[in-house]
Amino acid sequence: MSTIAYNEPSRVIVGVDTHQDEHVAIAINGDGAYLGEYRIETTLAGYADLERWSSNFGTIAAFGVEGTGSYGAGLSRFLTGEKYQVFEVNRPDRSTRRRLGKSDSIDAEAAARSVRAGMAEGTPKSGDGNVEMIRMLKVTRDSAIKARSQAKNQMKSLILTAPAELRERFEGLKASKLVDRCLRLRPAEMTTPTTIAKFALRSLARRQGQLDTEISKIDVELTRLTKQTAPALVEAFGMGPNTAATLLVAAGDNVERITSESAFAALCGVSPIPASSGKTTRWRLSRGGNRQANSALHQIVIVRLKSDRRTRDYMERRIREGKSKLEVIRCLKRYVAREVFNILKNLPTSQAKMVA
Repeated sequence: MSTIAYNEPSRVIVGVDTHQDEHVAIAINGDGAYLGEYRIETTLAGYADLERWSSNFGTIAAFGVEGTGSYGAGLSRFLTGEKYQVFEVNRPDRSTRRRLGKSDSIDAEAAARSVRAGMAEGTPKSGDGNVEMIRMLKVTRDSAIKARSQAKNQMKSLILTAPAELRERFEGLKASKLVDRCLRLRPAEMTTPTTIAKFALRSLARRQGQLDTEISKIDVELTRLTKQTAPALVEAFGMGPNTAATLLVAAGDNVERITSESAFAALCGVSPIPASSGKTTRWRLSRGGNRQANSALHQIVIVRLKSDRRTRDYMERRIREGKSKLEVIRCLKRYVAREVFNILKNLPTSQAKMVA
């Protein structure tokens, strides 16, 4: 626990409540005494001002920062770069907010006190290497795929409600043929529902083609970066660049912040949670964790069940023991999480941090 290191009166602990344009910081000492409040702009100059202000109270022990994956990402990277210890702080739960109220100052002080009490021990993602680049590509790719699916569904919907003479031209066409046919439409003067439908269908088909090109270009870069960062992960059975990228993003550039394979399983939402009470001893499925990583593990398991003899044998044996198919899949996801963690923890630090 971090409490012992921070109980010295001369040590300063700073909690920060983060927002888009302004951060609010509260400083306390090792005895828990309130030292002061400071507001900064979310700029490099503001981050430097916070560092100077905090140093005026004594030796800085640590910073507790809310939202290190969003509004607090820039501040977290700055402080980590300045060699300060930074902890990721969760926002207060509802019971605490009902008791103490809600304000930026209250949240910032709660962040500082959670660090002092040893309740905030999570290390934020560093966001300074290949994995951060992979994350940005993944975000762009996922949004492009979503937009492509929307365009495809909108085309089908427009055809369904189009005038009969136009709708009949598309009956029985597969998706690829449908796009080609829509691209060849030549609407005349747009004064009737038919000509407007032609124009809309051609626009959606062009949009889908542009998104196809964009996704292909992203996939090339994503594959290059993922293979460069974790070749063993990409080559593992049932994985590929996109699945490996999802798991890398969940772990972050600084994989060492995840201390055990059980912690990684919890991060991916595949570790069972105790739900015992009285004489009843039971475990329940975790609904938390990174859901994208959880989905990636599920996809790996499904691929292995289709193509890997050992995985199918395991499934059959556990079903004979009384497990349901869904329960066995959950077990397999836990095993895959262990395999992924063992690959990630053996990545050379220089390889995980290299800049392409």
